[in-house]
Amino acid sequence: MSLQYLIETYGYWALFVGTFLEGETVLVMAGFAAHRGYLQWPWVVVVAFLGSFSGDQFYFFLGRFKGRALLAKRPRWKAKVDRVYELLRKYQKPFLIGFRFMTGLRTVTPLVIGMTPMKPLRFVALNSIGAMLWAFTFGTLGYLFGNAMERVLKDIRHYELQALLVIFILGLIPWLRYLIRHRKMKHKHRRGAS
Repeated sequence: MSLQYLIETYGYWALFVGTFLEGETVLVMAGFAAHRGYLQWPWVVVVAFLGSFSGDQFYFFLGRFKGRALLAKRPRWKAKVDRVYELLRKYQKPFLIGFRFMTGLRTVTPLVIGMTPMKPLRFVALNSIGAMLWAFTFGTLGYLFGNAMERVLKDIRHYELQALLVIFILGLIPWLRYLIRHRKMKHKHRRGAS
C-alpha cells in the first residue's frame, strides 16, 4: 500500500476528523498533500472548513446544554474559561472570528460561548467566517510549504514522506507539552489532596 493510495483514500476523512477536533497540523499536512497532487487544494479548504465549523458548533451546543456541569468537573480549565470571558467582553466580534488562531483556547472557546446568552444564529454566522479564514490560511500555508520545499529540494518526491513526518512531529510538540503539563498538574493535585 503506497503513501499516495492512503492519502487519496483516507485523506479527506482524516482531514475532517482532525479539523473537527482541532488540527492545524492535519490541515497543513493536507495542504502539503494537495501541493504534491494527492488531494485537491479547493477540497482541502472546503473539508477543513466543514470539520472546523462542525466541531465548533458541536462544542457551542455542548456548552449550551452541558457546559456548567462539564466545567465543574474540570477545575483546571478555570484560567482558560476566565480568559475566554475576558476576551469576549473586550473584543467580541474579532475574538469570535479569530479564536481558532489562538493556541490553547480553540476547544474551550465555543463551549464557553455556548454558556453565554449569545443567539445560536449569531454564532453560526461568525463561526462560519472564522472557520473559512482558518481553513484557507492553514491550507494555503501547507500548500506553500510544499512549494518552498520543492524549490529547496530539486526532487521533492524522495523527501515527501520525511516532510510529512516533520510536519506531523511539529504538530505533536504542542500536544506533548500539554500532556506533560496536565500530568504534572494531576500529580501535584494528588499530592496536595493526600
